[in-house]
Amino acid sequence: MKADKPLAIYRQLRTQPLWRLLAADTGPTVLALLQTHLYEDERSLPASILHERIERDLEQLRNRGEDWPQTAQLYVARWLGEGYLERRFPPGSKEEEYELATSTVDAIRYVAGLTRPHNAATESRLSLVIGALAKLADDTDADKDRRIARLRAEQERIERDIAAIERGTAQLLSETAALERTREIIALADSLASDFRRVRDQFEQLNRDLRERIMDNDGSRGEVLDALFAGIDVISESDAGRTFAAFWRLLTDPVQSASLDDALDQLMSREYVSALDAAERRFLLRLTRTLLDQGGMVHDVLQSFARSLKHFVQSREFMEQRRLTQLLRKAQRAALALKDEVKVTEMLEYTLPLTSSKLASLSQWVLHDPALQALPGTMAEGEAAPLDLAMIGELVAQSEIDFRSLQADVDSVLETHSQASIGEVLLAFPASQGLGSVLGLLALGARHGIVGERHETIAWTGGDDVVRQARIPLIYFLRNQQHDPARVDPGRA
Repeated sequence: MKADKPLAIYRQLRTQPLWRLLAADTGPTVLALLQTHLYEDERSLPASILHERIERDLEQLRNRGEDWPQTAQLYVARWLGEGYLERRFPPGSKEEEYELATSTVDAIRYVAGLTRPHNAATESRLSLVIGALAKLADDTDADKDRRIARLRAEQERIERDIAAIERGTAQLLSETAALERTREIIALADSLASDFRRVRDQFEQLNRDLRERIMDNDGSRGEVLDALFAGIDVISESDAGRTFAAFWRLLTDPVQSASLDDALDQLMSREYVSALDAAERRFLLRLTRTLLDQGGMVHDVLQSFARSLKHFVQSREFMEQRRLTQLLRKAQRAALALKDEVKVTEMLEYTLPLTSSKLASLSQWVLHDPALQALPGTMAEGEAAPLDLAMIGELVAQSEIDFRSLQADVDSVLETHSQASIGEVLLAFPASQGLGSVLGLLALGARHGIVGERHETIAWTGGDDVVRQARIPLIYFLRNQQHDPARVDPGRA
């Protein structure tokens, strides 16, 4: 069966995080959340910030009726276990940071390609291939005459282009072709930046392989140990290390870096760039920074692994690790020797003490807030809000108060009393208009009453059945002054 080989490969790939993420029922949501927070603008986030942002998004999903019953911390821990995320603790950082696994980046790029497919057979892509092949053929040609002939031909082409520019007959690239070529460059640069993560994974794997070789070597000295004791930086001197070092030198070369910045500045000044979408323009503006950031991260990892491996050997830590490995192998061999003599269900009559410590990652710990357990304090009764007469005048002018009813209430009280304050009037006739009654009585008192130097506290019930209080100037209505023919016109209050 010819399909056996690809079938076996695809079944093996089916177990990998990339395929499992794309095939999961929750894959679209997980991809969208991870792309939003760890791919578009920021490539790594501290755990607390990522949890907070994911929780906010989950809350919105729940409001739409989607079933996300667990907390953001549990989902992030699950995605970490599934291999969608990676967790690191950068030197000097106060908490661990999360970033996308290489497979998740590939999944995002694959899905993004489905949503916006590009024309694969473009002129610019073919030009890139032809140019790269011609450059490779030239650089690997040992024939001096042919190389000189090609350089002469190139020189003549350049002189013809210069002459055409001077005559004003040179043709500029059309906007359509310029856009196509720009998008090809963006796609290539984006792929290059994303591949840094893959390079970092290669260094991590190389670091593990070298340590395993040191551990597996039963002799006093091995190839890796000899190289390290000889002062050789085995990670930097590996094929991946040399390739990346050459790339890093080119990226950090002042002349090359200045050329890149100058080209980007000129490109962004072209009119056709406005036809690119916002994400493409933003990518071009950040291209230098993105390459340096991603490349710098890989460079730091390379240096860190080289130093840690050297320290691992110089401190003789590997000897203790090797002894532990040998003990484990010895125990495994002993178990295998007894496997045919001891049944699986047979009691061994041996007690193995295990640690009672409950192990958990730092991201699963939740900070305790003592304030959440504190008993609420006694609520103090607030002072009544003061009302001055100027404020009352403005409120009265903007309201519709039944002054005639209020004046009748005052008159009714003064039939049995020679004087009455606003509070006494409100006790006899509760404020039927709420705060409006209070303001109306204050306006009448300011017009016809006697304003004292003291204050009194009055109360009324609003339209929402809530009792409110206010501290107002003590104003008295006098019986003999209520017959003043110039009594206040409510509309002038």
